[in-house]
Amino acid sequence: EEQKKKDFQMMLACSTHLGTKNLDYQMTRYVWKRKPDGIHIINLGRTYDKLQLAARIIVAIENPADVCVISARPYGQRSILKYCQYTGATPIAGRFTPGTFTNQITNKFMEPRLLLLTDPRTDHQAIAESAYANIPTIAFCDTDSPLKHIDVAIPANNKGKHSIGLLYWMLAREVLRLRGTIHRSQPWDVMVDLFFYRDPEEVEAQAKEEAAAREVAPLEMDVAPPTTDWDQPQPAGADWGGQPAPPAAPPAGDWSMPATGVPTGEWGAAPTEQWQ
Repeated sequence: EEQKKKDFQMMLACSTHLGTKNLDYQMTRYVWKRKPDGIHIINLGRTYDKLQLAARIIVAIENPADVCVISARPYGQRSILKYCQYTGATPIAGRFTPGTFTNQITNKFMEPRLLLLTDPRTDHQAIAESAYANIPTIAFCDTDSPLKHIDVAIPANNKGKHSIGLLYWMLAREVLRLRGTIHRSQPWDVMVDLFFYRDPEEVEAQAKEEAAAREVAPLEMDVAPPTTDWDQPQPAGADWGGQPAPPAAPPAGDWSMPATGVPTGEWGAAPTEQWQ
């Protein structure tokens, strides 16, 4: 019960309950109220129940790779890749190639047992082909989404990147709980932030910041020089780094006077002493 309360708080924080100003007649049953500015508010109780139902359907598929998750919109692409990483499903991120479910000579031909869609309006080609191939379809539907050929509609805001990420995170968590991979009483250790779409410019800026931080870090880690107290007298036999002592300074005197012990005679004259 406490976990359910936290889930609803997260859904409210990610604006999962906010629909659009338009309302499809088949989505009327999932709308709770209309705000003064015309935006419809989705009943999150229905959303939560439909997420549980969708997870039970997904778990019933024996081979996890037979579940195909599709998102043509950029906001849902990171979410479906992360969802497939944790649940073992097959992702189709980006453009859906027409004929993937119906044309057997295409390179990417596949026959999934179940489809999971991010937006019925954007992923209409996949829905049309699933109707030909009799593939059951689960979709996240906003208040203005068409429900044609949708078997299980999960009412939610599928326009915001945080909302899409949270929905796939909750669905992946519920699927893993039903499979017994994670325990229901303990929180899932995967952060919901991993499922959120990230702007490429934002990622690039963050990478630059991290690189700059790595360059600054070695400079800060250099060992500081030991502090020396210059007031204390040095010991007599102190070694100053093994350098030779500087030559003694000449005694101060009159430089014009002749030096003692140095002959003052003519340098060119013959020596007076006989060298033996």
